[in-house]
Amino acid sequence: MKELIGKKLGMTRIFGMDGEEIPVSVIEAGPCVVVAKRTVEKDGYPAVQVGYGKRRKSLFTRPEAGHFEKAGVEPHRHLREIRYDGNVEVGQELKADLFKKGERVDITGISRGLGFQGGMRRHHFSGAQKTHGQSDRMRAPGSIGQSSFPSRVFKGMKMAGKMGKDKVTVLNLEVVQVIDEENLILVRGAIPGKTGTLVKIRTSSRGNNRTV
Repeated sequence: MKELIGKKLGMTRIFGMDGEEIPVSVIEAGPCVVVAKRTVEKDGYPAVQVGYGKRRKSLFTRPEAGHFEKAGVEPHRHLREIRYDGNVEVGQELKADLFKKGERVDITGISRGLGFQGGMRRHHFSGAQKTHGQSDRMRAPGSIGQSSFPSRVFKGMKMAGKMGKDKVTVLNLEVVQVIDEENLILVRGAIPGKTGTLVKIRTSSRGNNRTV
């Protein structure tokens, strides 16, 4: 299992050797600095804690700054735990070259927040009919409960509400290109979130993970 923290930079397109147009998402993957290690003997699971992104030192609290100082690394904006099977040491940098062209990866991020939306937009309702005595209820959700029994609205009823800003994972995406010197990974297709969203890239357990 390999994981890395990165940032979505947007989407573009590249062309294959046969002229095929490939839509790709561009991810700035790392560098992630190892801040701490988790072991099976002490913590019950193997993992590493990594820091990613820059931030002014004056913006860190004293406990946060002390945590980084104990590890002997510069403070970073984001601090996350990732699963990593390889042998790493505190202070080591994990970069985009962790992944290779042709590998399959899963991308996890926070989807775009769309604010408060009605039932038709949020749940793809078809809308009510415009005839038979109603002319102002076309986009209404209709009946949401019962009258005499059980005289309440069930939890989880599809209604209007806030839409988006959810944790989303897109599975089995192909790594089309890795640009080591710029720490960029190009994956085929779209990934969650808007430009600047923090994402996690991990080796996919689906499909054929082969290097081409």
